[in-house]
Amino acid sequence: MSTKKLWGGRFQEQASKWVDEFGASISFDQQMADEDIEGSLAHVKMLTYTKILNSKDVDQIVAGLEELRQELHEGKLTFTVENEDIHMNIEALLTEKIGPVAGKLHTARSRNDQVATDFHLYVKNRLPRIIDEITTLQKTLVSMAAQNVETIMPGYTHLQHAQPISYGHYLMAYYQMLKRDKERFEFNMKHTDMMPLGAAALAGTTFPIDREYTAKELGFGQVYANSLDAVSDRDFALEFLSNSSILMLHLSRFCEEISMWVSHEFKYLELSDAYTTGSSIMPQKKNPDMAELIRGKSGRVYGHLMGLLATMKSLPLAYNKDLQEDKEGVFDTVKTLLPSLKVFNGMLKTAKPNVERMKHATENDFSNATELADYLAAKGVPFREAHGIVGQLVLKGLQTHKNLQDMSLEELKEASPKIEADVYHDLKSEVAVERRHSLGGTGFDQVRIQIKNAKQELSDS
Repeated sequence: MSTKKLWGGRFQEQASKWVDEFGASISFDQQMADEDIEGSLAHVKMLTYTKILNSKDVDQIVAGLEELRQELHEGKLTFTVENEDIHMNIEALLTEKIGPVAGKLHTARSRNDQVATDFHLYVKNRLPRIIDEITTLQKTLVSMAAQNVETIMPGYTHLQHAQPISYGHYLMAYYQMLKRDKERFEFNMKHTDMMPLGAAALAGTTFPIDREYTAKELGFGQVYANSLDAVSDRDFALEFLSNSSILMLHLSRFCEEISMWVSHEFKYLELSDAYTTGSSIMPQKKNPDMAELIRGKSGRVYGHLMGLLATMKSLPLAYNKDLQEDKEGVFDTVKTLLPSLKVFNGMLKTAKPNVERMKHATENDFSNATELADYLAAKGVPFREAHGIVGQLVLKGLQTHKNLQDMSLEELKEASPKIEADVYHDLKSEVAVERRHSLGGTGFDQVRIQIKNAKQELSDS
């Protein structure tokens, strides 16, 4: 392959090899080779459609690009640092294949709009895969929630027992987080579905190009309305990294809880052996390493977001070489998100809840204290006064090692004569959960409504 710089006409000195290596991006942007060839094919077809190039030249270029794409898929292409990036490498390879006519491919475009187009296509092609993986995980959550509507577990605030809840309700909370994640990625599609090609270096071109034709060929819904913005915009990449960070945050929160739930102290869940590992020294260990690894990988995705924000923060219009730093973080994030979602889904789908252990945890605490306060409020005691009465009973229970439901009726009536024998029914954890009928609450009927709505949403998506 020729190593003469395709842009080197006005240069008298050559850079040192180490300078070339420092400035080159081919080590990573070769991941956009398919997109680069796709963009070039659409561009050259537009050039013949607008009669900028004759059909004979275009046929040669198209045939050469198709051959390169086939060789790419067969793993036969070799790229060089001397040709800097994927665009120059493809053009150099095309020149070797069809001769000088390959140079006509770059008519009416610049690497500035070319790389932006490739990058848009790369993200655009992968967003549906990420959305599909989120949807798969949502379906798992809904299925597991449907099986555990009446499974009782402690609900926590400040990591302290708060009130009993349905395990199905807990799972549906993460369904809602993923729903917002999916909506963010779907909105990200809108800004990714914009074509920069035709903006050229920054000011457009004097050739009579047809950008709408090229956009249709590439499947873009719209073209950038301003050429300066087209070559310098990376909002779509920032949105992608931001959305990815929030998604990883949600997975990380869930993984943190899974790591607790499987511990000896909780024993709420049992993970499949397929998603755990052992210890090289302690034979008894069963470590939730996949959950911990996903939790850890959230940090690298956050780092990519912060890195691109820092890169973009002071860039003047239009294109700057700094923008070469925009891709590696996105590439790595795609490679982090997809397996994280897949592994998490498998881990969750095969996890077994310890139903008895979960329920027992709500019967050996004071998480039914709010039930007693509500009971008194329903009997006319001002809630703030009821709160104080129950607080004193909790203190007494701590001192005497008795839970509220274990106290005698006489002990309870000492605190308030309003308390009758029917209170013991209300203090049961399953009753406490079942009675919470407010919209979006943990009551069994409300959880079933959530599940029904979720199934409808998933069938519509």
